[in-house]
Amino acid sequence: MATEGPAVRRVQVAEHPRLLKLKEMFNSKFGSVPKFYVRAPGRVNIIGEHIDYCGYSVLPMAVEQDMLIAVEPVKTHVLQLANTNPLYPDFSTSANNIQIDKTKPLWHNYFLCGFKGIQEHFGLSDLTGMNCLVDGNIPPSSGLSSSSALVCCAGLVTLTVLGMNLSKVELAEICAKSERYIGTEGGGMDQSISFLAEEGTAKLIEFSPLRATDVKLPSGAVFVIANSCVEMNKAATSHFNIRVMECRLAAKLLAKHKSLPWKEVLRLEEVQAKLGISLEEMLLITEDALHPEPYSPEEICKCLGISLQELKTQILSPNTQDVLTFKLYQRAKHVYSEAARVLQFKKICEEAPDNVVQLLGELMNQSHRSCRDMYECSCPELDQLVDICRKFGAQGSRLTGAGWGGCTVSIVPAEKLSSFLANVHEAYYQRSNRSLAPEKQSLFATKPGGGALVFLEA
Repeated sequence: MATEGPAVRRVQVAEHPRLLKLKEMFNSKFGSVPKFYVRAPGRVNIIGEHIDYCGYSVLPMAVEQDMLIAVEPVKTHVLQLANTNPLYPDFSTSANNIQIDKTKPLWHNYFLCGFKGIQEHFGLSDLTGMNCLVDGNIPPSSGLSSSSALVCCAGLVTLTVLGMNLSKVELAEICAKSERYIGTEGGGMDQSISFLAEEGTAKLIEFSPLRATDVKLPSGAVFVIANSCVEMNKAATSHFNIRVMECRLAAKLLAKHKSLPWKEVLRLEEVQAKLGISLEEMLLITEDALHPEPYSPEEICKCLGISLQELKTQILSPNTQDVLTFKLYQRAKHVYSEAARVLQFKKICEEAPDNVVQLLGELMNQSHRSCRDMYECSCPELDQLVDICRKFGAQGSRLTGAGWGGCTVSIVPAEKLSSFLANVHEAYYQRSNRSLAPEKQSLFATKPGGGALVFLEA
């Protein structure tokens, strides 16, 4: 499966209301009809938060919500981008001189990331232009990966316009790398699941090399997504990149403590791999090697035997050079324990004991606690929403996505679903006047959806 490219389907556009509406809007915008359409789904990460960029496996599934782009290649070398949502202004640029402004995570920059990733992969300079109309129904800044879905969708659009072929794995790797043009140091989960997802199954996604394994979720439970309605844009805040750097520094200090060649170590997983020990043993070493008090840049330099100048120029990223304290112990503890929870989650799904839902729920609850207390990526509204979900029947509930806002995911016994939805809606959305516009998709049950596709009109 992963060695093939994304599927191409012929469809009767008239039978698909969303495609038809997009085609009509495209026609009124550009005065022509689209040649083809591309979709790429958002995702919910069931467990395994903030560990993909540390080298560890994660366990997401694609959701039905997606990015959909109508495309017409044109003879000019101009890229014309429009969005069905009036909040996102039109944009046009030369296809051969793509500039991505890291200081502003504007919507069109995510499209440009995917476009530029494919362009650079093939080393192309003379690119054809295109007219594109984007329609997304993934709530933005909600932790369901709307931005990565747009990067992936744009990558597949560009590949299709060029008439080139790549496997799903290659596409995922290119799009993961190209999203960094916007300044987010992500780990690759979001792009991988967008391409590698299959209907009806969650996936264990492993890195280096990238691969995906089916994880069959229990039939007696439903996964419910609830939006806290606190928006958080990863690229717009330094929180995310500081966490990436804290993990990198923790990896280097742990490597140094164990007399490993720390200069080449970038990820916490590499320390475990080099030592050839279990995650449980890594937690013990973390206790031994790191202290809970925050580290100053000076103390880190002392531990590694380097100058402040070397730390800033050789290790820290430009946007973390002015950070005054780093919490290394807490971040490493979260990563190693969360990596272990992912593997336990998969094992429980495979063994399917009678109390499978309860056991998976406990792992999700532990994950949230660790995200809240050790990784500090929650917020009061997420904590409140998690408590409400558990109170009304969720066996487990946790933040999903980067955190600091966005969504929770809860595992709910199927027979409790309707009362759960009604009670959570009343307790979180109505009581606190969070009755927001329906496009916020505040609360919904979800099942594993399929991956990115190209649609051709039949």
